[in-house]
Amino acid sequence: MSEKILVVDDEKEITDLITLYLQSDDYTVYSFYDPIEACRLAETMEFDLAILDVMMPGMDGFKLCQKIREHHNYPIIMLTAKEAETDKITGLTLGADDYMTKPFRPLELIARVKAQLRRYKKYNQISANNDDSNIIIHGGLMLNNLTHECTLDERPLSLTPTEFTILYVLCQKKGQVISAEELFHSVWGEEYFSKSNNTITVHIRHLREKMNDSFEDPKYIKTIWGCGYKIEG
Repeated sequence: MSEKILVVDDEKEITDLITLYLQSDDYTVYSFYDPIEACRLAETMEFDLAILDVMMPGMDGFKLCQKIREHHNYPIIMLTAKEAETDKITGLTLGADDYMTKPFRPLELIARVKAQLRRYKKYNQISANNDDSNIIIHGGLMLNNLTHECTLDERPLSLTPTEFTILYVLCQKKGQVISAEELFHSVWGEEYFSKSNNTITVHIRHLREKMNDSFEDPKYIKTIWGCGYKIEG
């Protein structure tokens, strides 16, 4: 059964182009030019991934992303026509997993889609043989790598696949300093990292917010300036 992908962009040419490329890779595509219509379907149907444009009339991509995140954790890729970092940071903060700036290369978008779907399937794979090697417990944190469940002091944390991956990698290597580049490649597995890319920084901030962790004196994720991040062993 092919993965179901939601594509929403009010620019018909872009939506049709993305749809064509996805369908050529055997994905089932639900494409919309109207974000409000897409939102209605997203409330009743479970997708495997969504691609959302930021600038749309009636409901922008940020709002649609928020609506989806109220009920679903599947990956979301945002499309922005601006180079402004604020758009990218806003999308990631609201729960998006990745972003691309227009104009983009369709084959690069397909590569991002495949990378996100690989991780999403991996973390939603329920195993009948759930052994303890897939469970990390650190302080009040518990992460189950098979069921993609995370709790903090027995309180469930609703994490996106990207947030879960970052936290899991840090906990796996607790006591070690992990660079932003290493975290980036652990999450995406693609060669898109640059030193000006603050994607990991935004996700770390979002994780701290969800964990009610202090930036000035964090209990869990510590920033090692000029080096990366670590969770104390």
